[in-house]
Amino acid sequence: MVRESIEMMTQGIEVFAVLVIVGGIINAVVRYALHGGGRSGPAYKPFKDRIGSSLLLGLEFLVAADIIDTVAIETTLRSITILAVLVLVRTFLSWSIVVEIEGRWPWQPLRAQGE
Repeated sequence: MVRESIEMMTQGIEVFAVLVIVGGIINAVVRYALHGGGRSGPAYKPFKDRIGSSLLLGLEFLVAADIIDTVAIETTLRSITILAVLVLVRTFLSWSIVVEIEGRWPWQPLRAQGE
C-alpha cells in the first residue's frame, strides 16, 4: 500500500515536471510570437531564457522524483548507480542551461552591468 502510494506520487511529480517544461515552452513560444519573433530581434533572448528556465525547473522536479523513487522504493546498488548517473547528466544539463541563460558558470560571481 505504501509502496504504491509512493510510486503514484513519484509518477505525479514526473508528470508535473513534464507539464512545467511543456507549459514553459508554450508560454515562451506565444510570447515570442506576440513580440514579432525573429532570431535577431529583441524577443529572441527572452524566448531562449524562458525555455531554459522551464527546462531547469522541470529537471529539478525530475531529479526529485528519481531520488524519491530510489530512496523509498528500490534501494539497490543498481538503482543507486542509475540515480547517480541521472543526477550527473541532469546536473550537467542544468549547468549548461545556466551558462546559456546567464553567460557564466553557476559558481562564478554575477557580473556587474556593463561588463
